[in-house]
Amino acid sequence: MRILSFKKITNWEYWPSYLFYVPLLPYAFYLAIKARSFGFFSAVNPGIEGSGNGLESKYKTLQLLPSYYCPNSIYLEKGENIQDILPKIIANNIEFPLIIKPDIGFRGLLVTKIKNEAELSAYLKKYYSIDLIIQEFVDYKNECGIFYHRFPGEKKGKITSITLKKYLVIVGDGQSTLLDLILNDERAKRYSKYLIDINKNSLEFIPKKKEEVVLNMIGNHSKGTQFINGNHLINSELECFLDNLNTKIEGWYYGRIDVKYDNFDELLKGENLKIIEVNGIISEPTHIYDASKGSYFKALKSIQNHWKLIYIIGVKNKKLNKGNYTNLSNLIAVYLSYKKYLKKIHKLNSNALNSF
Repeated sequence: MRILSFKKITNWEYWPSYLFYVPLLPYAFYLAIKARSFGFFSAVNPGIEGSGNGLESKYKTLQLLPSYYCPNSIYLEKGENIQDILPKIIANNIEFPLIIKPDIGFRGLLVTKIKNEAELSAYLKKYYSIDLIIQEFVDYKNECGIFYHRFPGEKKGKITSITLKKYLVIVGDGQSTLLDLILNDERAKRYSKYLIDINKNSLEFIPKKKEEVVLNMIGNHSKGTQFINGNHLINSELECFLDNLNTKIEGWYYGRIDVKYDNFDELLKGENLKIIEVNGIISEPTHIYDASKGSYFKALKSIQNHWKLIYIIGVKNKKLNKGNYTNLSNLIAVYLSYKKYLKKIHKLNSNALNSF
């Protein structure tokens, strides 16, 4: 346990998010003063509500994508019951297992793989009071996050980050149950509560020797997925694909797309892939969480560089009349809405846990 604690202290992958942002607040104030507005970032992505500040509708943002890249998705208003939802699932060619998540969400908030109607009914009962999205489960074996930006008035953009996502896998020894393997795996035991819950029907299963078992296929760090720096894969062909995609997403200049795919060569050609999320100004260059290829201070520098891009794009969009700055009162309102929404989610989670 002492070794685990020491590694958690020395590996910034597990540090709280405020340690990556509080040190950079002076730089944020500098940019605001330079732009003569604390809301300069609101002009960055005029095609996305709030430029993608975390309170935008994920469903509406997905609709900006060409349909062939977008997973089959359904928007659920709060309070909808399963009898009304099941026909929608069938009509949209979605089958179990499927993905369900809040329409407003971040960092893997409540993203869940649903295996059957009973699990769907239980999820809806827990989170009945928030808007949700149902998506087809995209079973491509690989996932990555690609961070892209393009300056207004220019035809070509740049990729500044690629994060390869390694799903949490354990290897059997022919003797131990799945539960024992989870509890004895250095990474898996950090997420044991979540992993035990989603694999509760298989905990007594004994994998064969050297058999690999994928514990979770949702590519969020909070679900145990490992983020790997893939910046060596940035090339002109991939940037050309993102440039072409960018022309099809109106009003999106900065952010990260999360992509599921089978083969990276096909991804370069824009083939056999699905874009499961389009993110805006709240996006992170998540390659920074690969502690084997950098340092904490390099991570801070990367975030600072991306904030500089936000400033440049916001100012240029404002000058070109493509976007407007929000005022301070609106910024305060957004912050209060964010806090209120998080409080609501935590309350729903607490009620759900207490019901068992």
